[in-house]
Amino acid sequence: MIYLANPQLLYLLLLIPVTALIYAVGRRMRRARLKRFGNPEVIRSLMPETSRYMPTVKIVLELAAMFFLIIALARPYVLKSDPLDKKVQKETSAGIEIMVCMDVSNSMLASSTDDPNGVSRLQRAKFILEKMINSLVNDKVGLIVFAGDAYTQLPVTNDYLSAKMYLNSITTDMVPTQGTAIGAAIEMAINSFNPESKFQKAIVVITDAENFEDDAVDAAKKASKAGIQVDVIGLGSGSGMPIPDPEAPGQYFTYDNGEEVLSSFNPSIAKDIASAGKGVYIDGANNNAVSQLEEQLDKLAKTEYTRFGMPDNTLEPFPIAVILSLLLLLIDVFLPYSKIKWLRNINFFTKNQ
Repeated sequence: MIYLANPQLLYLLLLIPVTALIYAVGRRMRRARLKRFGNPEVIRSLMPETSRYMPTVKIVLELAAMFFLIIALARPYVLKSDPLDKKVQKETSAGIEIMVCMDVSNSMLASSTDDPNGVSRLQRAKFILEKMINSLVNDKVGLIVFAGDAYTQLPVTNDYLSAKMYLNSITTDMVPTQGTAIGAAIEMAINSFNPESKFQKAIVVITDAENFEDDAVDAAKKASKAGIQVDVIGLGSGSGMPIPDPEAPGQYFTYDNGEEVLSSFNPSIAKDIASAGKGVYIDGANNNAVSQLEEQLDKLAKTEYTRFGMPDNTLEPFPIAVILSLLLLLIDVFLPYSKIKWLRNINFFTKNQ
């Protein structure tokens, strides 16, 4: 028998008939507008490329994809055996809330070491963050990316799988405005926490602290007054490193006069931010950087909360629904609204003579 972890989400299925009704009304209004110009059969002959059926085929594919996506969100599961407790189980856990602010400015493409061909600061940041997420057990984590502006990528959650998915997709193209607005990122992180939450909170900033634009120290002080600890992981070296141009492999960013742009890590700013936020500064080049961060976060008191888990001995087929939804959307993308060439000469509906 199939059970659902989130049966309440099935109400979203009501969107399917509503969407179908809107589509039907839209098609009817379209036909009414065409009739104003003359005989529909004559007008249709003037539009030989237009298909009668492809729009309907496409909307059916889209509605089917919506159906499978909603089913996936409802999270169906099947019991391997027949235990007494068939419902989603409540588990009591204890943890803290962590919001990670990751620098994705172009300077993060520069080497994290004194070797210009070394591992980039961004790759080093991803490595540190992945290790941090792997070390989490009951804590909640969120993600903000920033350069000249800051954007929330993942709200605070205990879904570590989603956190890793977002982590893998991080690039310097995610923020169109260049710069290093650390203060804006910290303020966004402060606002991302629920002020009514009883959890102990921490903000972890991962940056090279270069091209400092706003008052990050003041933002860190604001976080500290709100009871939020601010820790900073610094990346890069004191030596100026060239910044690779991702659109031109083997080349580096240059000024208008042709001189290479060099990026240097500014540890004093990073330390000032951590000090203002009553947290610690950690050198990201150290192999034990994650261990140092864990020790600091462990000083925060854990808050008990209830979360839901699957019963033992369960199979979760929801990935199948996700795959089917993606396949239907992929088919829909490649299907045109006009007639398909190899079907043009085929008449599926002929009148009896």
